[in-house]
Amino acid sequence: MKKAEIEEKCTQLVIPIIEAGNYELVDVEYVKEGADYYLRVYADKDGGINIDDCVEISRALEKKLDEEDFISDAYILEVSSPGLTRPLKKEKDFERSIGKKIEIKLYKGIDGLKEFEGILKDFDKDSVTVLTDDEEMKLSRTEISMIRLAFE
Repeated sequence: MKKAEIEEKCTQLVIPIIEAGNYELVDVEYVKEGADYYLRVYADKDGGINIDDCVEISRALEKKLDEEDFISDAYILEVSSPGLTRPLKKEKDFERSIGKKIEIKLYKGIDGLKEFEGILKDFDKDSVTVLTDDEEMKLSRTEISMIRLAFE
């Protein structure tokens, strides 16, 4: 099973758990780091998620993953907060980040630069507008490899 298929199946398994606990699913990723595979679920809620919330989600998801048993490799399940430098993936992420400082990495550099920091001014389904120290930049979402809140 491919990485994207594993992430999608895990997303479908965790959504009922997330909704039942009034959490927000931020992201699911399946990655190999060194010799180990990690299945990571990032969740949040109003006021922030705590360790007890993560344990609750983890135990419920672990049970479903054991029942389905569709991941052939051994992996480590991690459930956590998206952190202070959370990625912006969903429209809701962009909405709540208007006016905040963000970091952007591009696939291909503009004037030799592939990384920018600035204030998120606006967004739509195709583009993101950022106010940097020098100028206002409108970037196509297809150019962006990573966009997240900046650590301040």
